[in-house]
Amino acid sequence: MAEGRVVSFADDGASPWRCDFPALAHRMHGKPLAFLDSAASAQKPSVVIEAMDRVYREGYSNIHRGLYEISQNLTADFEAARGKVARFIGAQEKNIVFTRNATEGINLVAQSWGRTYLRAGDEILITQMEHHANIVPWQILRDQIGIVLKAAPIMADGRLDMDGFKEMLSPRTKMLAFTQISNGLGTINPVEAMIEMARKSCPDVKILVDGSQGVVHRAVDVRVMDADFYVFTGHKLYGPSGIGVLYGKHDILESMPPYQGGGDMIERVRLDETVYREAPYKFEAGTPAIVEVIGLGAAVDYLSAAGMVNVAAHEAALLAYATPLIQEIDGLTLLGPEDLYYKAGVLSFTMDYAHPSDIGMVLDQCGVAVRSGHHCAMPLMEALGVDATARASFGLYTNRDDVDALIAGLRKVKDLFG
Repeated sequence: MAEGRVVSFADDGASPWRCDFPALAHRMHGKPLAFLDSAASAQKPSVVIEAMDRVYREGYSNIHRGLYEISQNLTADFEAARGKVARFIGAQEKNIVFTRNATEGINLVAQSWGRTYLRAGDEILITQMEHHANIVPWQILRDQIGIVLKAAPIMADGRLDMDGFKEMLSPRTKMLAFTQISNGLGTINPVEAMIEMARKSCPDVKILVDGSQGVVHRAVDVRVMDADFYVFTGHKLYGPSGIGVLYGKHDILESMPPYQGGGDMIERVRLDETVYREAPYKFEAGTPAIVEVIGLGAAVDYLSAAGMVNVAAHEAALLAYATPLIQEIDGLTLLGPEDLYYKAGVLSFTMDYAHPSDIGMVLDQCGVAVRSGHHCAMPLMEALGVDATARASFGLYTNRDDVDALIAGLRKVKDLFG
């Protein structure tokens, strides 16, 4: 996995990568754009935009079938992107299944592995901080075959209750599925400790890690992590929407039936029988998101050159800068771990005198883009005792000017509503 050279950051918190993102040069309501909603979807660097544009302008075709040069070249580019993604997370190409997004990856595991190997009474353990994408597919499976879905509790500061987690593991636990980093709070889960604990209690348990936020904020090596499945989505990783990744240990992928049927995932089709291709290809039915995969490959190249160690250091410095500033605002409650060691670049908060929607609308007029709502994590909001929060989230292009604009905007909220 490429880490890039170590970058020396400016004392003013400026991002060395910001100039690579053309959208950030635009203004919002006449104000410089402070884009603080990267946890929902990130802006795209020029190299990603150009890589996708190049395909459409210089030679688009379908892949894996054509014998002509354009198709052959594009097939090579597509499969090269699979290799880039694999190396980025410490895997091999045979482990990488392209999906539409992380959500489809989790649904694929639930409907292929889950329906094949789970029986009524078997238990799946998730956590209270999961995104809906790692809750609803398991609920569907529960209703289909009668498995038991359990959720490990969180503590008041938004961290996982490890004692409660351990108590909920049992010999009936067949799948542990949890987020690496909470999209709602930025909580960093102790992934390796959780996996080790689960395997000691339930040697046959399978592990699925939702890395949609994790792979964005830090270096990932799935071999060290020892997860059986790892999912993430391209649009949060500075790549295009409509493309995601499911990593799976190859022997497990080979043991699973196809999730969908159609072209390109077959070796031979007769009216009475079909022979499928090996994994990962048997899970990629139909014409894939060709241009989006190439765009994701360009995003991975970009991040590899930047170095995820550098990205993590930059975001950690911004979080350390922003946290005391936002806590100075009267009537504002910052949710999530107080110890920043357990937190990624997310500021999720409420204000006594303003609803999160009002906060978001005032900040919009100030040129600051944040997310307001339940963040597709309604059980997390319920556990925290709130209906919604306002959430500012960082990317590698975020700088101190963005944070300062956020703080100024929140002071305006206080002036208007406080």
